[in-house]
Amino acid sequence: MHFVADKDRDVIEQFTEIANHESSAVTLERMASTSLLLPSTNVFLMHFFGDWAKEMLSPIIEAITPGTKVLDSKIGVRADQFRNPSFVLSLDGPPQENSGRVLAGSLEWSGSFQCAFDDNGESIRALCGVNPFESAYHLKSGETFMTPRMLWAWSTNGLGEMSRNLHKWARDYGIRDGHTVRTVLLNNWEATGLDFDFNRIVSLYDPAKGIGTELFLLDDGWFGNKYPRVNDHAGLGDWQPNRSRLPDGLAPMAREAVKRGLRFGIWMEPEMVNPKSELFERHMDWVISQPKREMELQRNQMVLDLTRPAVQAFEWRSIQSILSVPDISFAKWDCNRYLTQPGSSYLATDRQSHLWIDYIHALYALMNKTAKTFPNTELMLCSGGGGRVDYGALKYFHEFWPSDNTDPTLRVPMQWDYSYFFPPMAICGHVTHWGNRPMHFACSVAMSVRFGMDLDLNTLSVEDRAICAGAVSAYKQVRDLTQLGDLYRLEDPHGNYRAAINYVSEDLKRGVMFTFQLQGGPQAPVHPQGLDPKANYTLHELNPAPGRATIPQEGKTFTGAQLMDDGIVPSCAKAVEASVVELHP
Repeated sequence: MHFVADKDRDVIEQFTEIANHESSAVTLERMASTSLLLPSTNVFLMHFFGDWAKEMLSPIIEAITPGTKVLDSKIGVRADQFRNPSFVLSLDGPPQENSGRVLAGSLEWSGSFQCAFDDNGESIRALCGVNPFESAYHLKSGETFMTPRMLWAWSTNGLGEMSRNLHKWARDYGIRDGHTVRTVLLNNWEATGLDFDFNRIVSLYDPAKGIGTELFLLDDGWFGNKYPRVNDHAGLGDWQPNRSRLPDGLAPMAREAVKRGLRFGIWMEPEMVNPKSELFERHMDWVISQPKREMELQRNQMVLDLTRPAVQAFEWRSIQSILSVPDISFAKWDCNRYLTQPGSSYLATDRQSHLWIDYIHALYALMNKTAKTFPNTELMLCSGGGGRVDYGALKYFHEFWPSDNTDPTLRVPMQWDYSYFFPPMAICGHVTHWGNRPMHFACSVAMSVRFGMDLDLNTLSVEDRAICAGAVSAYKQVRDLTQLGDLYRLEDPHGNYRAAINYVSEDLKRGVMFTFQLQGGPQAPVHPQGLDPKANYTLHELNPAPGRATIPQEGKTFTGAQLMDDGIVPSCAKAVEASVVELHP
């Protein structure tokens, strides 16, 4: 049993090493990462259920009662789609933000998992790790099996302190380049979908630069020739630029972005293949499937069998060829389906149960090789939304895509719930037209995490474009706070008319407060937290909404104690309005 302790943050990683010193093989039926014992008095569990476009939207808080409560996933590849392998145990009744003993658990594993809580009336055992379902693992004499790491974070002062400790740990150990602020991104997906060519994409660059964005991400649709990627039925696996759309490949497109002072990024989905592809025609046996069963497609695609060495080599060649294109410095790694018919034509009959585990090990090896070979390439972790949000994969990435649902009224609670476990700098928030919300509200919500946009700037009204430009400028003033500062969750969006959070710099000299009005309600003060009670702070509303008065305390100076006691009156009162207030010396 291994423990890796960060004593300053009350964070511990735990994992198990199983070595076979017998003369013959043994079979592991269960290989948990942790088996933690807790007292059974007044313990509550907070966990999260969701689906595509509903990730982390349904926090469930319930008492652990005698018997066994199981949180699990059996879908193998994007195992987090319906349930995130992160939870909170509260030892003093329902968890509170600023009081009580809480223990967060997060399994560092992207495959099928199981977290079981067994209450025998005297104690609770938390048994967490790889899901034992159909995962028997044969260990030869002399071999060693290492379980995934289980991450634990403890606090005696509630969820807020727990999260801040986890965020600091994550910036040091859980994500890549956790002390480097992220740039502002513009994605083309909402603007063009799969319908574009070289000139269409390049036409988006000048408007992007004009409002201050720093990175352009070319999404799905740039590849495939015999079976061009003009819809999601074809092309996956054929990672060559489409000659009709991009006759000279990716390099000229990337070069044109760099000429304008923009970095250039690319979308890829290396684990997947469409049956309508040259790759599938050549290697039908490379997909995960079961013999004598009709192939079941999701999003018209299949999963390549990463336990097969030839597939590992192919995927690496594909990634290497894409990321070696000059001027590509960002990549979005997607995964748009999970397993329903697990079977490998490469693994022996008595090793089929190894698929669930060996796939993830091969995936991590591929991700690790990508991160090490391209250390200056920023990587976004995506899985058709939040289907793969865990620290097992995140250690190779800079950020993750929380959900394909970008309606800002839903992103507010999503971002709130993700922030229990993951630092805001890793949570991608993009401004889109989903939900048809006011542009100022959408920008304010996205500004509170890793800010990006997914818009056709050429079609925006003059007013909306000015709002976007103002949001980008404002974000650059405070992104060191939102990405590297301490987060304080102030007003919970679940079931309330508004939500509020604030960030404070490490030296306590600066802060920024976000208020999101979800419904109409009283314009009551919001009470920030974490400020230096004796320090002076001057208030300034960033990028105020057009035609609306700024905050009543605009330009005035108060001590931290006054602000925490008396609060800040935001400028928003109607539904889908927002206010962003900077607190500076």
